[in-house]
Amino acid sequence: MDSIKNRRTIRKYKQEDIPEALLNELLEDACRASTMGNMQLYSVVVTRSEEMKKKLAPAHFNQPMVTSAPVVLTFCADFNRFSKWCQQRKAVPGYDNSLSFLNAATDALLVTQNFCTLAEERGLGICYLGTTIYNPDQIVDVLQLPRLVMPVATITVGYPDETPEQPDRLPLHGVLHQEVYHDYTEKQIDEIFSYKESLPENKHFVELNHTETLAQIFTDIRYKKADNEAMSKVLAATLARQGFGDE
Repeated sequence: MDSIKNRRTIRKYKQEDIPEALLNELLEDACRASTMGNMQLYSVVVTRSEEMKKKLAPAHFNQPMVTSAPVVLTFCADFNRFSKWCQQRKAVPGYDNSLSFLNAATDALLVTQNFCTLAEERGLGICYLGTTIYNPDQIVDVLQLPRLVMPVATITVGYPDETPEQPDRLPLHGVLHQEVYHDYTEKQIDEIFSYKESLPENKHFVELNHTETLAQIFTDIRYKKADNEAMSKVLAATLARQGFGDE
């Protein structure tokens, strides 16, 4: 419990390798996560070599953690393995559709979170890279992912070489709904986001970027509509390429 409450995103790592036995133990334990129909619709690609990290880096906007971390893990939604088993057992798989992708992606993300929690409990630091679904086509090529395999999450892992401040979180009542979803009033939105907006570092972001509000940092600079739409097209095209596109 303490490891979850005290968790931090680690972007700087000691140049100390992670023993294969430890990594495999963590991954094996992580695979005890809940899974759709007990099908385990995921695969994990372990990247240790400098050459492969350099190949992966552009897909993650060349963030330094990708090449500096001892290990990079790419968690994939995988219906390839299960479909091949079905075919070899005289069963006809029907998993080339968006529903099946969502089931497999959910499986993969549950394992991802399990791994992150377990790794931090053992003294490792992790960084979750949201860029995985921004440039999935590049990752598919680098990791040679076959049909019905799609990258959904990337985690850099290593022994921490920093102790950064914890990022803020919204208050629990800001995300919790009893019985049914209760939409937010303007007053509630002001209250829920007041702490985030009051942080000195966030006020500095607003001043530095010459915006009027913190929200504009997200909409106008970090996650712009045009970028989201362009990357959505790449995501849809890659899903179709990997066999998860609906007719």
